This record gives sequence, structure tokens and C-alpha cells, in this order.
Amino acid sequence: MKQCFFCSQNLNQIDHKDVQLLRRFVSQQGKIIDPMHSGICATHQRKLATAIKRARFLGLLSFVKK
Repeated sequence: MKQCFFCSQNLNQIDHKDVQLLRRFVSQQGKIIDPMHSGICATHQRKLATAIKRARFLGLLSFVKK
């Protein structure tokens, strides 16, 4: 099992304005990558999903790949 990226970096908050970080966890089609493939723990997966959805709503990330 992979080590959680956010636990290893000691990050508690995931900022929805940090688009470079969020793009690492979004697939080519624009879907949020499954925690089994990304290796993120459940706590950070929930925070990551919320941050990605907020970034999409604000127009920082696209909903689908164009």
C-alpha cells in the first residue's frame, strides 16, 4: 500500500486555489482519481474531493477535458 501524499508531507489543509496540486489527483478525463490508485487515505480523499469540487465551481479546474 502506498503512503498517503498529504500525511507524508504533513499537510492538514488542502487549498482549493492550489490548482497544480489538485491536477495531480485528476485523471485525463477530468475525474477524481480513486484512492486505491492515488494512495491517499480516506480523510484526505474527502478533503481533496471537496477542494476539487470547489475549484471546479470557481472555474479554476474544468469539469471535463476539452
